[in-house]
Amino acid sequence: MKAYVDQGACIGCGLCASICADVFEIKESGLAQSNTAEDVPQALVHDCYEAESNCPVGAITTKE
Repeated sequence: MKAYVDQGACIGCGLCASICADVFEIKESGLAQSNTAEDVPQALVHDCYEAESNCPVGAITTKE
């Protein structure tokens, strides 16, 4: 699975990074970014889905 952040929709609230810091981080721009170039490790998939479902603006998407 891969995780993506829509930079146009992100409001930089940081919720995704607080839920799954191993996949999401807040960049200097103040917006979130997925920090995994490869597939999300299996151990983090649940947290990644939780970050996606809790994003207040729906900026996170995951694809198998």
